[in-house]
Amino acid sequence: MSQAIQTADLDWQCVDGIEVPISKQFGDVYFSKDNGLLETRHVFLNGNDLETRLTALNDFEYFSVGETGFGTGLNILALWQLWQQVRPNNNSHLHAISVEKFPLSKDDLIRALNVWAELKPLADQLIEQYPLAIAGCHRLSFPKERFSIDLWLGDAHDVFPIIPKTAPVNAWFLDGFAPSCNPDMWEENVLNNIVRLSDLGTTFASFSVAGVLKRGLKQHGISISRPRGFGHKREMLKAVWNVPEVVNLNVDENSALESENAQNDHQHTDLETAQKKTLNNTDIQNNSKQRQIAIIGAGIAGLSCAWALAQRGHKVTIYDQSAPLSGASGNPLALLNPKLSPIEQSSEHLMTLAWQHALNHYQNFKAFRPISVNQLAQKNPEELLALAEQYPQGLLKAQTENELDIQSTFSSLQLTQAGSIYPHQLKDQILDNELIEFQHAEIEKIEQLENNQLRIFNHQQDALGSFDHVIACCAKESKKFFANFPILKPIRGQVSWVNNQDHALDQQHAYSYGGYCMQLDKQQLILGASFYPNRDDTEVLVEDHVHNYDLIHSVFPQYAENLVNVNEWQGRASVRAQSLDYFPLLGKVEEEREIYTFSGLGSKGFLFAPLCSEVLASLVLGEACPIPNDLLQKLSPKRFQKKVKPKKPYFKPSE
Repeated sequence: MSQAIQTADLDWQCVDGIEVPISKQFGDVYFSKDNGLLETRHVFLNGNDLETRLTALNDFEYFSVGETGFGTGLNILALWQLWQQVRPNNNSHLHAISVEKFPLSKDDLIRALNVWAELKPLADQLIEQYPLAIAGCHRLSFPKERFSIDLWLGDAHDVFPIIPKTAPVNAWFLDGFAPSCNPDMWEENVLNNIVRLSDLGTTFASFSVAGVLKRGLKQHGISISRPRGFGHKREMLKAVWNVPEVVNLNVDENSALESENAQNDHQHTDLETAQKKTLNNTDIQNNSKQRQIAIIGAGIAGLSCAWALAQRGHKVTIYDQSAPLSGASGNPLALLNPKLSPIEQSSEHLMTLAWQHALNHYQNFKAFRPISVNQLAQKNPEELLALAEQYPQGLLKAQTENELDIQSTFSSLQLTQAGSIYPHQLKDQILDNELIEFQHAEIEKIEQLENNQLRIFNHQQDALGSFDHVIACCAKESKKFFANFPILKPIRGQVSWVNNQDHALDQQHAYSYGGYCMQLDKQQLILGASFYPNRDDTEVLVEDHVHNYDLIHSVFPQYAENLVNVNEWQGRASVRAQSLDYFPLLGKVEEEREIYTFSGLGSKGFLFAPLCSEVLASLVLGEACPIPNDLLQKLSPKRFQKKVKPKKPYFKPSE
């Protein structure tokens, strides 16, 4: 995934009044000229027995479907439509994982999906969240539908090896252009990683019965059959990873023969029976219940985790020794202002991935305000401005110093898709969720019970309840719940706001220059922020107002001189917590206990929190993870633990 994403180059062919897209890159159609939707249902939905399997999902059970080529999204939309028709009336969840090297542009996607009138209500929802053509994983969530999609953009050879296996894929759509047109898709590396992401009981279906595919599956012990294909195709592929038969060596010849016959019968059993024989079936049954989850800390980390878990139907209790957002997350306004990576690093760059997810996430809240950010090129301007040519057209704009609304001597990079959030309005909407409860309490201790549940105690040693999982989201205070917690250093920061109604800025723009400024409302400008490592005092100081004034004056001197004296400014100071390598801490600290942490977000809490909360939910609940494995390891709290090297035996030469 080391290059920019190229969108699909298409030709269009009209067949019986239907526009069929054809890939110029591969010289093949995206769907059958006979009837692509009927083919999808026959090959992929029926080939994986999905109607039966989805209907039978237990309460809170999670089911995932993998796909090797997203294309026009037709397979995923057909799956979604089936899910609407057969899903049980409980809290089960369907998740799709798809990979695409050449995604359609949004305009081409709209044109391609116009063919299927019956899918239009679902297609419109997909199109609304359809991501930019940037490499990496894009999570599309439809919580009211109990349905979600991970769309990984990149070459299958690069993508499948880096997807973490936090949950096995239950069924595969082995789609993509024909092996003769796109042989790379069907090579051993791709198939081996598809199997790695699967488990006993996983099923596979494909329109292709090419030898390379059959051999690749059979070498892993996957049983294959070739039922009737769709339309003019004589055969299709249908496969299941069966549970290995247990062979008893101490049997007589007749018993051995019976065992052999039983094994042969087993090869031809239907997929539903095989699915019931998975080794992890007990785990699935144990996971099919509503979890009781405690979150310690009501900052943006804790609130975001609570929201992600409640969206899946689980009950969350948030504890905080003060009021919600009383710490670093409680400023009047937060800005989503990512420092983007060069495009070839985007697929594993936390800030770039988090920014795309955050925009999609916060649009569901009234607290969100779309805004563009003008990032002033103070250092290495050529490097910053060059990003405008790397990212999708119109997303970034290189500007000269004369193109800004405020007089400056600096050129800038305008990020046209960004946003700001009113934290307290966001908090109110999150806490209004019926599955989320806030309690004022100072948590002192977590005790593990014999049934692996966790009991929490307040500072007066009162037991407050028992939980399946506990998540410590209380910044530096998280360390008291773990024996070996990474160092988090305190960083004092103060924001300022001042009445500037006579010189109000455009509310659709923010400015970033080491500090930042934007309109808090029609009357006030908010700006900041001071940055003092290893300080944990929170008194509002005039000297910090001066610091924030000096920052804005360094880039917009004429504008700054129109502001009232700093003695009339208001402000808020708080303490951020930062890890030694600037990445958040996310996940388990100790493997044997169901206690997690999400802390150390520094000054990027509102940017990181939505995506990191989805990652944490995948770890807690056993779901697909929306970031690559290397990045998941970079976030792990265990990354700072020193590996114990085995001692070499002392060697003493013989005399």
